[in-house]
Order: sequence, then C-alpha cells, then structure tokens
Amino acid sequence: MMWSVRRWIQTAAVLISNAYLMFPFTRTIYQGKLKAVCTPGLNCYSCPAATGACPLGSLQNFYATLRPGLETGRLHLGLYVVGFLGIIGSLVGRMPCAWVCPFGLLQELINKIPSRKYEIPRFLIYGKYVFLVLFVVILPAVVVDDFGYGVTWFCKYVCPAGTLEAGIPMLIIQPPLRELIGILFYNKVAILLVLFILMVFVKRPFCRVVCPLGAIYSLFNRASAFRMVHHPDKCVRCKQCYHDCPMGVRFYEGANQVDCIRCLKCYRESCKYGAISYEIVGIPAQPKAPEKRLLDMPLK
Repeated sequence: MMWSVRRWIQTAAVLISNAYLMFPFTRTIYQGKLKAVCTPGLNCYSCPAATGACPLGSLQNFYATLRPGLETGRLHLGLYVVGFLGIIGSLVGRMPCAWVCPFGLLQELINKIPSRKYEIPRFLIYGKYVFLVLFVVILPAVVVDDFGYGVTWFCKYVCPAGTLEAGIPMLIIQPPLRELIGILFYNKVAILLVLFILMVFVKRPFCRVVCPLGAIYSLFNRASAFRMVHHPDKCVRCKQCYHDCPMGVRFYEGANQVDCIRCLKCYRESCKYGAISYEIVGIPAQPKAPEKRLLDMPLK
C-alpha cells in the first residue's frame, strides 16, 4: 500500500528537523546557527540530530527568564518565539500537528499496531490547556531562584519527546551521563512508556490530552486563514470522517474544532458526499464532488 502525500511530507519533516548526522562522532548536540530557528513541530532542542529549536522549549525559556529579561530589557528572543507561533497559528491553525510534527507521526504509526481501539473521554482534551498554562507559563515564571530564573518545567518533568529524542540517545553516546540518572529520569521514562502503550489503543493520546504546542495552535483554528468547512445540507452523518480521523474529531458536529489538525483525510478519503471542503482567507475551495452511490445509478 502506497503512502499518502501527507505521510511522505511527515517523513521529510522528521529528516529535515533531524539532519545533523555528525553526532555519533562529535558525541554532542548540534549548536550551529540553525539552532536559533524554531521548527513548527515538537522536536527536542537537545536531540543529538536536531538542527532547529523546539518552539515549546523556547517559549518556556522566555517565561523562565522573564524577570531578568524585564530588568535588562532583553526580550527579543522570547517575542520572536511568540510571534513565530502566532504567525503559524494565524495562517493554518493546528495544521503543523498533522504535517510536520515528528512526535505526531510516531503516534500515528504506533496506533497502526492491530488492537482494539478505544475513545478517550471528551473532557480530557482540555488537559492540554492545563499543561500549557501551568507547566509552560505559570511555573517557569513564578517558581524562580534567588536570581529570578525559573526552569523549563514541561521539558524537565513531562515531555516524552525530550526523553525519547534527547535523554535516551545522550545516555548512549555519552556513557558518563549514566552516573547522573535519578528519579527524575525514571519518572520521565515511565511517562513515555505509558504513552507508548496508550498510542496502541488510542489515537494520538499525547496530542489530544497533553501537548501544549497543539493547545497553542488550536486557539487559532476558528480564525486562521486556512479553515475547514462543513456543508450540513450534504452531510448524511455516516460518521466515516470520525472513524478515519487521526484525532477522533466528529467533523459532522462542526468544523474547526480544537482537535482538528487539518490533515485533510476526511476531505480526501472519508466523505463520499461532498459535505467537507476548506477555504483560504474566506475564499471557498471547490468541494470534492460526491461519489455516485448504487442507488443513484440509472437503471438500464
């Protein structure tokens, strides 16, 4: 079975975001000029192969250094990160989650393991906003040392992408670091293992319940330049879009919900009735022509 265009783009994004192939020889992370540029998806800054910075880590650094930054007037980097996320969100909403996020691709591939699939309680999708407000904004800005500096709470205590992409690989290429392993590392490995198990049975559990980056992008879904459109007059509520959606979105209940990542699978594959389309800056795209059903075929 051939991969879809989206799957190829996701794979290319993983390779581009992790294109530093010298780390087995240098035994350290890439620290060149590209590290000043954020990637749109969740990809750990400390991954040995990473060529860019994680916007989520950069945002936490902004709040962790907010007090010293205000005192010295140096907020340029932090404002760049906020602007970067705002521009992407304003243009395409949560689309980076579907097309360029390495951790999103990993979840989709693991979910293909044959098993019974389960739906998560819908109220849990608001958990990502709790992680955003608490671990990305409040704790880094409020819990500070004597010099006014905080720490990157989400990266340090929660992020499974950091554990997988940076923590474990760095222990492999730098054996002396193994002596520093403690309860914090084991706790993060446990979080990663729990998520791995959930990925088998639940569609994108990290994206839907935990990811603060997805929470940020989702705030723009209803107002971004690119928006999905539902045509209720053509919808027969067959629920095929829901069954095929990698985020478990019930599109027939309304377009541009917070968990819609604009993967376009519902538009290209699921809906046979032309009930789904999209628009760019208010200009509607041509809805996909409905497929002819057996009952619609003329009798000979």
